[in-house]
Amino acid sequence: MAGPRDPAAVESSTVAGGLSRRGFVAAGAAAGAAVSIARGANVAGSDRLKVGLVGCGGRGSGAASQAMAADPGVVLWSIADPFPDRAESGAGILKRVVEEKAASDATWAQRFDVADDRRFTGMDGYKSLIDCCDVVLLASPPAFRPFHLKAAVEAGKQIFCEKPMAVDPAGLRSIRDTVKLATEKDLNLVAGFCWRYSARERDIYDRLHYGAIGPVRAAYTTYNAAGFRGEVPRQPGWSDMEYCIRNWPYYTWLSGDHIAEQAVHALDKIAWAMKDVPPTRVLCTGGREVRPDVPVGNNIYDHFAATFEYADGARGFHMCRHFPGCANDNSDYIMGANGYAIVNGWSDRHEIVTDGKVWKSEAKKNDMYQQEHDELFAAIRAGKPINDGVRMTNSTAMAIMARMSAYTGQEVTWEQVWESKEDLAPPSWEFGPALPPQPIAVPGKTKLI
Repeated sequence: MAGPRDPAAVESSTVAGGLSRRGFVAAGAAAGAAVSIARGANVAGSDRLKVGLVGCGGRGSGAASQAMAADPGVVLWSIADPFPDRAESGAGILKRVVEEKAASDATWAQRFDVADDRRFTGMDGYKSLIDCCDVVLLASPPAFRPFHLKAAVEAGKQIFCEKPMAVDPAGLRSIRDTVKLATEKDLNLVAGFCWRYSARERDIYDRLHYGAIGPVRAAYTTYNAAGFRGEVPRQPGWSDMEYCIRNWPYYTWLSGDHIAEQAVHALDKIAWAMKDVPPTRVLCTGGREVRPDVPVGNNIYDHFAATFEYADGARGFHMCRHFPGCANDNSDYIMGANGYAIVNGWSDRHEIVTDGKVWKSEAKKNDMYQQEHDELFAAIRAGKPINDGVRMTNSTAMAIMARMSAYTGQEVTWEQVWESKEDLAPPSWEFGPALPPQPIAVPGKTKLI
């Protein structure tokens, strides 16, 4: 669920400033050269990269499969999930993937070696996984990301980290500090903002940065979808904590709400259009129109509409919603002084219009999910780290500040989100006592913390 999907389907210092990016042609050439290094590396002995997966849901299993496909020297060595049944099912799925691949490529037979004693469960299982792996894939629910990432970076591991990176300002500050440490240690930190790794998106956004439509004055993005998967029914013996974690997308304290967990992809593309310069403020509205009351106690909204302001007068507009049976859309519209661009990766529309003339990207299409891992492992082999840390943190901050604005009905500035004392974490992560009720936010009554 962590990655974007076709929205027509049901979905199962302060960090600031821009992050410079190479031009697409240069980036593609460099990545291609690095991949050649990885593919040609001796995969015996010390060249074997032991990979660990934290979080055995659908996105985690996908990330592990892509990691194994990225480099013949990769071996999936360990998995961790709070729940034993999830750990076992994840291991089973990935073992079958490897067996199917090995039928036509014998090297795949060496890419899965998750022994029983390296299948860790419980809330602290990730610690044992980090200890025994070289590369860590972080794909647990977003609330866990700050302390999982901190542990991996402190241990000096190479990292793929799914989005979003936090659910509240307390988590954001932790991520900011961890990113700084990862930079100091020259670690690879690749973020799951997958559109940044799509060839045609790279092509069109690079052209926008080089002035194809003049200075960008506004960007409008959408993430309108049918919604999340349904409830995972409660089973005998489950604590309230376990029930909530198994239904994590529906709770703000676990997911950050759908504007953070899903639509942050669209907010990331506003950030991309603005060259990753943070906004100065946001005013957002949202609420619950059609969201049912299951899973029990769910407290997320089903629609948001945000307006971000920038220091140069530019605006970023965003709309997302979970309305089953309604029109869906996942598009980017970027307006400049001399033209405009329309981007929709699902319908393969990548167009720039200036002076009545339409340019369409002809960059070779790629699998953006696979590209993330291809570039990560190539960078590890080449000793030239990729670090998405600043931009992944800032894009997550945009989602959190928008949610804070919608929940309270107040304008939220960039400074306020970083200074906020909001901390949604429960008093304890243990499977045991019931959590206190988590009310649904009411704009004008819910206070900005």
